[in-house]
Amino acid sequence: TYKKNPKILFSEENDLITVKDLTKKYADRVALDGLSFAISEGGVHGILGPRGAGKSTLMNIISGCTAPDSGSVTVLDTDVAADPITAKSRIGYLPEVMPLYEDMTVSELLTFVAEAKGVPEDRIEKNVNKAMELTYVDDLKNRLIRNIGTEDRKFVGLAAAMLGNPDVILLDEPTAGLRGDSLAAMRELISQLGEMKTVIVSDAALSEIRELCRDLIIICDGKKIAKGTVEELERRLNKTSALVLSVRGKEQTVISALSGVDGIIDCAVTGRSKGVLSLKLEFEAAKEIRDSTFAALAEAGCPILSMDTEALTLDDIYVKLAASAEKGE
Repeated sequence: TYKKNPKILFSEENDLITVKDLTKKYADRVALDGLSFAISEGGVHGILGPRGAGKSTLMNIISGCTAPDSGSVTVLDTDVAADPITAKSRIGYLPEVMPLYEDMTVSELLTFVAEAKGVPEDRIEKNVNKAMELTYVDDLKNRLIRNIGTEDRKFVGLAAAMLGNPDVILLDEPTAGLRGDSLAAMRELISQLGEMKTVIVSDAALSEIRELCRDLIIICDGKKIAKGTVEELERRLNKTSALVLSVRGKEQTVISALSGVDGIIDCAVTGRSKGVLSLKLEFEAAKEIRDSTFAALAEAGCPILSMDTEALTLDDIYVKLAASAEKGE
């Protein structure tokens, strides 16, 4: 049932999912604001954004669980709103909180899901057994859902998402709450699924998905900020660089001197030791500030002991984006 699909593996140009002008409001809050993007076939794709960015709303709309106020989603050229049965048959979905029937065993639950997805009766048992094996829950098949742990429930939910051989698998924060071996196992499973299917993973933490995903779509306040590989995003978003300094002098004197240097966006003291300050200056990449920084500190009587330039990483940029979102900026 879960053989690799050569078309999905090697087709880089065809868009499997197209999201166009998607808008969704809840009371006075705008969850999605004219969001548009396309996702190509095959591999693992990331939806990245701070808490409240609209990721879960987006996943619910793509899966057909929630209707948008306006806009459209197509999966393999099928409009999710116009033909939900066909569209949903092509999608497997693991929401952040998986709705599981507590009084069923794992095997009973997955059998029920397979029946609901229209798996032929003579293939249900084989499909369920294979899904349990692939997600490491086959030894739990006779356990009641209410008697298994939170981490195991994630894997049961993933098994349910895989049933019916969908073209697309949506995973909303699949590693949330996982630790140690369970976390490693989930990451490995997602990577393996990306070799067979088109997988879309949403998360608020860049560290959780940057190594897994072929590309990332960053959203904030329901809008697309950028889309591309980690390398492309670093290149495109990195409009600032950083200057790392060691300076001898009083902190107030050093900070006052640097405040007059044109082009510095942010100044952070990263360490203090025996009268030596360690600083990280963020500056506009288009400007050269080393000479003016040297001159300003020399005039203030604060000798520079070391000076190095470094580029901000995507992690640095995303931390700033998330912090700004939390402040409502």
